[in-house]
Amino acid sequence: MTERILIVDDHPLTRDALAALLAQQGFEVVGDASNGEEAILAAQSRQPDLVLLDLTMPGMDGLTALPKIREVAPKCEVVVLTASDAEENLLAAIRGGAAGYLLKTESPEQIATFLRGVVRGEAALSGGVARRLLDRVRDGGRLHGIPEAITRTLSAREVEVLLLLDEHLGTDEIAQRLYISEHTVRSHVKSLLKKLGVSSRREALERLETARG
Repeated sequence: MTERILIVDDHPLTRDALAALLAQQGFEVVGDASNGEEAILAAQSRQPDLVLLDLTMPGMDGLTALPKIREVAPKCEVVVLTASDAEENLLAAIRGGAAGYLLKTESPEQIATFLRGVVRGEAALSGGVARRLLDRVRDGGRLHGIPEAITRTLSAREVEVLLLLDEHLGTDEIAQRLYISEHTVRSHVKSLLKKLGVSSRREALERLETARG
């Protein structure tokens, strides 16, 4: 299946270069946009599988547009592609429903690899960004009573899902809380169960309680 992608960036040369490179990598580029307002309209009319979204743009910026794109195209995943590695932007993007946060220093091949991973339900995070987020989630995990032995084992998103499982939320409720699809939630649950060496959500929560002592 060919992934359909919408490119959002305020620089025409960047949009054209990304479109050419992603087409070479096997993606179908269904359109582009130069700001948040255009991105929302394009996502609504074209319903892409993926949106590659810059943050800093004139008019409506990427962070403002992100949750609105998710509203009008709920089946698509949004991946931020930006020059900014600022922690506040990273956290705001994730809270807004981004499935990934990539830096523009990534190679075209690596961007394509990350995007294909997102389609499979994986998170897409540039290396330095992933480390920063993991450190933040580990700190947050300790604040929520999740021992480091568990946060070290799981990805950042899996820790978030485990926290919500601990609140006894169902798959649909977790999807709504994290602005991701139910399919993606199930993928994260399957992955965290495997990493924790258990076979059910109940056993995962029992493992969490045991680790808490």
